[in-house]
Amino acid sequence: MYTPEERDRLRAEILDYALRDPRISGGAITGSAAAGKQDRWSDVDLAFGVHEGVEVPQVLADWTAHVYRKHQVLHHLDVPAGPWIYRVFLLPSTLQMDLALVPAAEFRALSPTFQLVFGTAREAAHMPEMPADALIGMGWLYALHARSCIARAKLWQAEYMISGVRDHALALACLRHGLSTYHGRGMDLLPEEATAPYRGALVREWETAELTRAFGVAMDGLVSEILRANAELGERLKQPLTQLAAAL
Repeated sequence: MYTPEERDRLRAEILDYALRDPRISGGAITGSAAAGKQDRWSDVDLAFGVHEGVEVPQVLADWTAHVYRKHQVLHHLDVPAGPWIYRVFLLPSTLQMDLALVPAAEFRALSPTFQLVFGTAREAAHMPEMPADALIGMGWLYALHARSCIARAKLWQAEYMISGVRDHALALACLRHGLSTYHGRGMDLLPEEATAPYRGALVREWETAELTRAFGVAMDGLVSEILRANAELGERLKQPLTQLAAAL
């Protein structure tokens, strides 16, 4: 298990490495460290701009070779997001390090958790939260698949779909309370009255009756949040959606 000191040393080493790379236009600390909310479990989140005329994949390849060689990295994966490439590394200590690279013309804060360390950045353009209509649509889409999976006795897939219904309903609650809708980040910040109804949406036993029960609870929550987000749409969807679990 990594220590906070190991994490801080790694962050400092990568920032120094970037500062000495003439291809880099700017570097920033992102994530919890940039917001002053770093704790024992926080990872390393860094973002860098790459000068015009330099290929981002080549910089990533060089940096990847460096961190594998110096830090004995076990594995990595890429998460593309628009012009950004987030290369996520796993170290032997289980420390996660996210290096986000983008052409200099797009190097900017995408959220408040962006602390410029060196170089320059463009004007911030914070990513909007997922719109309610998208969350509603994904909610009922998961619900349709949850119904069919329960009916077909595909119990593992059914549990996955029920969780999708619950998670999108909770994301709608996050949107309503002005919290992040991404990756469950806002869920633990919701008030008790918003989360309490969903405790029953957890599947506790691996059999059809229990899946159906949990599905019904998740659907009640989803319909309630849809009505709050868009009353007109909620009234149209209320009857068919509440019947999904009842029909099983």
